Amino acid sequence: MNNSSSFSPLEKRAVAALASLYGFRMLGLFMVLPILALYMDDYPGFSPLLLGICLGIYGLTQAVLQIPLGLLSDKIGRRPVIIGGLFVFVVGSLVAASAESTTGLILGRAIQGAGAIASTLMALVSDLTREENRTKAMASIGASIGMSFMLAMILGPLIALSLGLPGVFWVTALLGCLGIIVFVRWVPKAILVQRNRETHTDLQQIRGLLKDPNLLRLNFGIFALHLILMAAFVVIPVLLSEELGIGGDDLWWVYLVLLGGGFVVMLPAMIAGEKLQRQKLSFTGAVACVTLAMLLLGLFRGALLTPIMLLVFFAAFNLLEASLPSWLSKVCPAGRKGTAMGIYSTSQFFGAFVGGVLGGWSVQQFGADSLFLLLAAIGLVWWLLALGLDAPQSLQTVVLNSGDMGHEDFAKLILKVPGVEDILVVSGEPLAYAKVNKKTVDMSGLKPYFNR
Repeated sequence: MNNSSSFSPLEKRAVAALASLYGFRMLGLFMVLPILALYMDDYPGFSPLLLGICLGIYGLTQAVLQIPLGLLSDKIGRRPVIIGGLFVFVVGSLVAASAESTTGLILGRAIQGAGAIASTLMALVSDLTREENRTKAMASIGASIGMSFMLAMILGPLIALSLGLPGVFWVTALLGCLGIIVFVRWVPKAILVQRNRETHTDLQQIRGLLKDPNLLRLNFGIFALHLILMAAFVVIPVLLSEELGIGGDDLWWVYLVLLGGGFVVMLPAMIAGEKLQRQKLSFTGAVACVTLAMLLLGLFRGALLTPIMLLVFFAAFNLLEASLPSWLSKVCPAGRKGTAMGIYSTSQFFGAFVGGVLGGWSVQQFGADSLFLLLAAIGLVWWLLALGLDAPQSLQTVVLNSGDMGHEDFAKLILKVPGVEDILVVSGEPLAYAKVNKKTVDMSGLKPYFNR
């Protein structure tokens, strides 16, 4: 939309460094998922409930601190918040690595999550990239998260084989230190930018966004998705090792096949949904697949059915994890994306916490079968709510500069441009936010007002 749609050298450096940093951090958080259920019973005081709490506790501290740290970064700058958050993450990893009880493990995981810098990192990506390149930059970050999840499922079992569970946390601490080095040495310092409501959180917008029916459904969706994921991992490692007889030295390639196969299965469905404008069908279909996989795992597990259902689950998970933030960006009202993403991230991490606790409690009280049936019921509720989603249009927000023009006059002028669906102008602020249809918008009518 501007003179160039390719990354500048500065943008390439910033995106590559931040994607790597985000990947290191998430890799450290995810590596315990495939192994914690197999190794934690060696610690004094173990119980399935405490296992679930240990898996999900990082999500509670992330959820509580995500928006406050984002707001703090608006005031004191991104760099001190990010470096401080990475340092806290390293401390938590060291506490968990040195733990000699389940309480110590839980404390370490909680401290890991307290380094809640996800929203601040996303805001820094926006600070360091131009508007026309921001979608590609965010996609690069998303790809690094997906890659880190897959690597974590493979590396976690391999590291634990050699170094045990403490070794996984020592490696996690090393990854956090590496992240600090990458950030300090390679992430450019952000230039002074105007306050952009597409990247900043505004507390005054939260109440209105919580009432938006589409956003509510999407926030419940990411909450339910991570709830189901975390609860399922209370039992999936044990299910693979005890029910299917897969030894610890083989777990890494089993996860590789499941996640890699799930990605291969997911990709055509996602591409077809985008090209044929059937995103809602592919989305609701994926939710139905998650629900069906949980239901059949609760009723009919076996040597053949269990791997197939896990493959279906991971394929649907990959599609939904990629679709949810994309859909949210399309339906979010103009000028409110920063706040909407803060609510979305909080819902995601809170879902991980509730999933861990619910999974551990359910297994302790009723067993694995009942847990899968409970997750199927949650999936069914999610599917029914997803049916009420409005199909997403091909919309995006562009940031404009109103200059010295009056806000009402500027809004009327922009709304006359073909393809402009909505606009937000705020008294006392020079930036305006226009929601446009990418297929029909006349960009020549907006180009003189692009924010530079």
